[in-house]
Amino acid sequence: MKNSKSFLNFWLPLLVLPVLCAACSETDYMTYDASHSGLYFTKDTLTYSFGVTPVEQRTKEYHIPVRVMGTVAGADRAFSCEVIADSTTAVEGVQYRMGTPVIPKDSINGYVPVILLRDGMEGDYQSGFVRYKLGVRLLAGNDFEPTLDSASQVRVLTFDNAVEQPEWYDAYGQKVWNERIYGKWHPLKLIKMVEYFHAMEGIQPETYYAMVKAFGENLEKVPYGDFHPYSYAMKKHVYKPMYDYFSDPDNRQGILALYPDFPTIDTGDGTPEEERPFDFPDPFLN
Repeated sequence: MKNSKSFLNFWLPLLVLPVLCAACSETDYMTYDASHSGLYFTKDTLTYSFGVTPVEQRTKEYHIPVRVMGTVAGADRAFSCEVIADSTTAVEGVQYRMGTPVIPKDSINGYVPVILLRDGMEGDYQSGFVRYKLGVRLLAGNDFEPTLDSASQVRVLTFDNAVEQPEWYDAYGQKVWNERIYGKWHPLKLIKMVEYFHAMEGIQPETYYAMVKAFGENLEKVPYGDFHPYSYAMKKHVYKPMYDYFSDPDNRQGILALYPDFPTIDTGDGTPEEERPFDFPDPFLN
């Protein structure tokens, strides 16, 4: 028995050791590996659309995420990348500007900042919106080395200024937009609708979160285009502010500067089109 006990005392640590080493090796590799300073992109699909963002927002800083396969540092660290000409249709200084890539201190996660320029994007809802591409490749330098496979070293960001009619469908599968409530379709109407809808969070938070659950954060899924049972909340907190906005003469020039095709109402009294009221009905007269 004594010999048997000695045998176990000798071999048991040797049996356990490989298991512990394997566990430590896998964990350390996935978090911090002090002997490796590899760098790679983490997100596969990169897209952005100004879409329903407020009209006043003319730029967006988009972060292309990267990760370090190594230790953290006590200060910000720069790394290198380049624009891939063959994968890029956007023009620097017109549709975008590159920022300085950085790994923030005390982190293994960093990003390539790209400033998207809304004013340089072409297209409209009548002729279609231009979708731009920006290809980026990681480079060696600053004590970093691109790692994993080659696909993890390259990403393409696609972006545009598109505001499409929402995907609201009737029982026949046709897109719906209630002109009796909203007037003729125009992207600015959806932008303002979503803007005032988001403002409800600070006014009626319980109703707002219930509506987000039912219709989506940007009202992208509204069955049959009908906001029941929240129709009155929409009328009071969304349609009425929209009507006030489009009726305010102080807003007219700013709207026309960005959207010269915004629809107006033919009053039938010979008023020139540029002086006619904007087409958004008073919600409390419907």
